[in-house]
Amino acid sequence: MSDEKSDEKVILKAEDLDGYLTEEDQKDLQTLEDMYSKTYQYFASEDKAQIIQSFDAMGHKMQEICAKHPNIKVYSFETDYGAQAEASRVISKLRDLKTEHAEFLYYTQRAFEMLFRLAYTDEHSVKKNHIVVKTPVVNPVQNYAVHKIPDIDNKIENSVMCVMLRGALLPSMIMSKEIEEYSSKGYVTPFALFKISRDDKRQETDMQYILNLKNSFFDIKELDGKDLIFADPMNATGGSLVTVVKYLQSKGIKPKSIKFFNVISALKGSMRVTRALENCTCYTLWMDPVLNHKAYIMPGLGDAGDRLNGCDSHETPRNIIQLIADYGSNIAALYRSQLRKIEQTVLGRI
Repeated sequence: MSDEKSDEKVILKAEDLDGYLTEEDQKDLQTLEDMYSKTYQYFASEDKAQIIQSFDAMGHKMQEICAKHPNIKVYSFETDYGAQAEASRVISKLRDLKTEHAEFLYYTQRAFEMLFRLAYTDEHSVKKNHIVVKTPVVNPVQNYAVHKIPDIDNKIENSVMCVMLRGALLPSMIMSKEIEEYSSKGYVTPFALFKISRDDKRQETDMQYILNLKNSFFDIKELDGKDLIFADPMNATGGSLVTVVKYLQSKGIKPKSIKFFNVISALKGSMRVTRALENCTCYTLWMDPVLNHKAYIMPGLGDAGDRLNGCDSHETPRNIIQLIADYGSNIAALYRSQLRKIEQTVLGRI
């Protein structure tokens, strides 16, 4: 990887990412580009029958392509019809222009809970864990209840949540909460927070991804040999993830595994990530076919970070603590353990 480095920044270029794609990958991506371009003509006329037919054809083609990439797991391709219908409904609400902030947050939580099940609990272990809870019923004696869950401690208790800041913060907290709930010991993941951005003045073909180390917060010793988890609403190009992981590898970090969770991923982004990174699996609720020239997913759902967190002003962007404060008391109460870990990570660097 021919990236540029300084003491405080690491830069990855789009051409480095495309170098990981095979000739067959490029042909498959071009096929989707051509199919989506033909679909444009039906948008202007709002020909819903043709739009449905076109998207159905693209869906079948993407399923065919993804079958050649075993480390790309698409929820709607991997699950039964009932689960696919649930995913369709969740994605449609997240895409919808009329979906406001509170509802967008609700469906984001549902999306990552579904992805957690796909990755960790759909293949049930023979071993079971038991949750024994004390209920509010005390007559004639204090009552207890027993509930069985899959024993997945060995899958989750070596995990570190790696946050590519801003839009990825709340999804990462959701995934960490799921791990805590399924752990027999109440394991709370450590957090590593990376300040990564892309240069949006550039186009997709010459994009640059900039890792700002000065404003990142992580203990590098906690990352070696770990199962690294990244949760981001969108995977457009894969550039941010590859930049972070390649930097860690350059520092001698050898992850045991890498899992990348997305609500929506562009096919190109998933292909780049799984080609570039060893032992990396991408889990996405829904696969979209193409990127536009500005590297935005189409049809996409807009800026997921802004829809989750609200917009920042260019003059006074929020830091991580301010962003958490803006989530409000309900989120703080629900994700108390996760916020404590994030606070320790951030304040430990100050």
